[in-house]
Amino acid sequence: MSELAPEIEALKERLKTTWNTGDYGIVAKGLESSAAEFLSRIPFSQGARVLDLACGTGQIAFPAARSGAKVIGVDIAPKWIEQARARAREEGLDAQFDEGDAEDLRFDDASFDLVISLIGAMFAPRPDRVAAEMVRVCRPGGRIVMGNWTPDGFIGQMFKTSARHVPPPSLMPSPLLWGKEETVRERLGEHVADLQLTRRIYPFDYPFPPSEVVEFYAQYFGPTNSALATLDEAGQKALRQDLEQLWQDHNQASDGTTYVEAEILEVVAFSN
Repeated sequence: MSELAPEIEALKERLKTTWNTGDYGIVAKGLESSAAEFLSRIPFSQGARVLDLACGTGQIAFPAARSGAKVIGVDIAPKWIEQARARAREEGLDAQFDEGDAEDLRFDDASFDLVISLIGAMFAPRPDRVAAEMVRVCRPGGRIVMGNWTPDGFIGQMFKTSARHVPPPSLMPSPLLWGKEETVRERLGEHVADLQLTRRIYPFDYPFPPSEVVEFYAQYFGPTNSALATLDEAGQKALRQDLEQLWQDHNQASDGTTYVEAEILEVVAFSN
């Protein structure tokens, strides 16, 4: 692994702690159907070598492995890697999960047919290095695929709401820039043969009202849990109220449940 400046090393440790907080495996269960739909639009052959980058607990890796791909999942958070490994053993799936850094991958050049990251690698602090590593490990003629929250979409608004109460690290460009078409073209366009960008709906469907959705995220979602932990009682109350208002304003359900349509930018890049 390359040497890191002390401030970047400290930032990475902070990010690792944030993503290790809560229980993303529980959050990811509610997103599995949307992840499977996302993957269904990306064709790959039996035995294809697939890298699930910033894999979390494997919401892309598992359906890819069930479809016959040879999958390696990499994530900065060891807690989620252990969960994914345990699940792979339980399901008898031949999928490998490793702790690793999206900015400094321990794979040879052209190792994968498909490099895919669904709402994951966008959160690495040095996006130019992430882009370079995705291009490097993807074979010529292979594909690099990302699904990134857009700044104006619902999750973009949720992160902005939290940022009003707990400012994000100053060293780190906004992850939401990966959801802007012009930014993706700047980061990947010159390094790939073709680039296709499509906005997609990514639904959230919970069998409880927005107030309980906020508490669900407060307990299980690392960024929300960590943000609340930095605030005093009054600050926590204010952030919860703002998040609940956001979920209520976007809720399309009228039966006591919560249905919100978030937006992602689907990125499909064809490697040179």
